[in-house]
Amino acid sequence: MPQLRARLVSSTIGKPDDLICAQREWHATYRALAIPRPRHATLLRRRLLHLSLRIEWHPFWTSPAGWSPAARVELRRLTGGDR
Repeated sequence: MPQLRARLVSSTIGKPDDLICAQREWHATYRALAIPRPRHATLLRRRLLHLSLRIEWHPFWTSPAGWSPAARVELRRLTGGDR
């Protein structure tokens, strides 16, 4: 169901599915690291770094729709970054 919702959201706002999924995974990983004494902290930090790079260097940001800083804010808002 979340993947279906991601497709619907991405088609509505014009963002690629893989970018939306990566941002959602980033938020989930960040929340997992935020708890006191997380298990596998090193693995989670590496995962967060990997996802950060995937998001930052995604080709969408070089397209006209991705040039605006508002596009990044909208991506975070849609993927639950404001929870």
